[in-house]
Amino acid sequence: MANTGIDQDAVIQVLNKILEAELAGVVRYTHYALMVFGYNRIPIVSWMRAQANESLMHANEAGELITHLGGHPSLGIGPLLETHKHDIGDILRESLEHETQALAEYYRLLGLVEGRNVLLEEYARRMCALEETHVGDVRKMLLKPGG
Repeated sequence: MANTGIDQDAVIQVLNKILEAELAGVVRYTHYALMVFGYNRIPIVSWMRAQANESLMHANEAGELITHLGGHPSLGIGPLLETHKHDIGDILRESLEHETQALAEYYRLLGLVEGRNVLLEEYARRMCALEETHVGDVRKMLLKPGG
């Protein structure tokens, strides 16, 4: 049952939003990794760079799905906010906002394809689960130890 009742244009539009958000994540996390200083720099930078690499993989996957559906991948990039606040707490709060917005797009996609296209539904569910994990990880990192 391929494409049973999906609005292909709407799906491609959301996939392009996802592509743009993930590309913004590449830039955002790469920038953040360069701006981390202090005692915990090495593990935080390592985590940020891993997030940048993962965002690039996610962007590629969204782009492949767009072309699979006959669409044209966007050359755009999602919003990039430079607050010039580079305290790790500020960086993590910005990261949380970014991850939450990306998660909303994956849920939008799920709503468009659920019960209509197995490939896209499985993709959307997998990505929702991954993004939920990222949101949870960042929330935990924002908690004060012992509090």
